[in-house]
Amino acid sequence: MEPPSPASVVPVLECRDITKKFGAVVALTGACISLQRREVLGLVGDNGAGKSTLLKILSGVLTANSGEIIVDGRPTHIRRAQDALDAGIETVYQDLALVGSMSAFQNVFLGRETLSKNRFLRLLNFVDDSEMRKSAQHVLDSLGINVPSIDTITTAMSGGQRQGLAVARALLWGRRIVILDEPTAALGVRESEQMLKVVRDLTTHDVSVIMVSHNMQQLMSVADRITVMRLGRCVATRIAKETHVSEIVGLITGSIEGDAEREPALSKLQEYGVQDAFPAA
Repeated sequence: MEPPSPASVVPVLECRDITKKFGAVVALTGACISLQRREVLGLVGDNGAGKSTLLKILSGVLTANSGEIIVDGRPTHIRRAQDALDAGIETVYQDLALVGSMSAFQNVFLGRETLSKNRFLRLLNFVDDSEMRKSAQHVLDSLGINVPSIDTITTAMSGGQRQGLAVARALLWGRRIVILDEPTAALGVRESEQMLKVVRDLTTHDVSVIMVSHNMQQLMSVADRITVMRLGRCVATRIAKETHVSEIVGLITGSIEGDAEREPALSKLQEYGVQDAFPAA
């Protein structure tokens, strides 16, 4: 196997020491994550662990009090949603932000419609429905997402089809980082499997994924690594193939000590000349 090129070693996204306070409440304290190119990173934690706050900071809904966000090795300031989009980050929330009365292709292009090529019609802000239909169908086909018709309104679609539309929108607009917030939460078994396949397929399009899910079995089947958050901190990251659900649950609940908690204690003991205070993980 050839050694990785320098470009492949640089993480697509890094969060370093992200802190967020809401008055006296500290929601995040020194949170750190790293996302590699073409990776699916699972992000887990109990309610109140800080997952939603971190996602909102990455998507520009909230602004961190301190810390760094680095995209492709470059410090990036994300203070609003447009900053995140400009950095190539798209977030697909549980509510999907789809308009039920609009068609599939209209939702894919929502807010970013293609104007007519005709100069006069373009001045009048006429859109090119034909071109938008073609582009929307192409991206849906590339991800293997089947909808009744590109002209079907989203209220007539299944939950999985609507979820697929929201993901396709992110891919069409050239997003290199897609954040998925509980993408299978409202789906049945069959649709969940289809959605997980779409997540895997995203990485073949040079897209890196952060996926938040409470379904450990599903997450373990699709993620390359899993980062665990607890009490506003990222306490551990595990390679999915080298861990198991019981360890992840233990890290979530605190019954298993996280790396971020072990290292300060280990450093202090080594300072006093105590070696091998902790067994190797």
